[in-house]
Amino acid sequence: MRIVFILLTLISFISCGKKIINKKIAPLAKIAQTSDKEDKASILRVMKDQEIAWSNNDLEGFMKGYIKSDSLKFYGKSGLTKGWQQTLDNYKKGYPTKEHSGTLTFETIDISPIENNSYWVMGKYFLSRNVGDANGVFIIIFKNIDGEWKIVADMSCG
Repeated sequence: MRIVFILLTLISFISCGKKIINKKIAPLAKIAQTSDKEDKASILRVMKDQEIAWSNNDLEGFMKGYIKSDSLKFYGKSGLTKGWQQTLDNYKKGYPTKEHSGTLTFETIDISPIENNSYWVMGKYFLSRNVGDANGVFIIIFKNIDGEWKIVADMSCG
């Protein structure tokens, strides 16, 4: 009798454990449904939208590609900037008119996964403008946050 009780208890735990495991695995499987190819295409769309916004001197539109948070980090020739608003303010100060912002083009060299839901993107940027062209390189970190690809860190130098 005691052996039957132990076996029934074990069977109970095992079937209970399967339910718990399945509940924990299901959301992970849902997250993993997008492929590298789809992720990269989505990231490139964000960057294309940024090119368009920047080229229209729509700096707020350009910033839609960044996480709107104090955790955003931007590292450039002036040092480290922390936060979305401060980054936008710096862009507005440095590129006050269409003459200064010019036309932006990105050349993507590499997009590689870092870990689940984040990638680094390495490339070059080109600003064609009347006040003098500006070119440089960048490495940006994209993270999928609530279904949207956002830049969480940016290092650009020219």
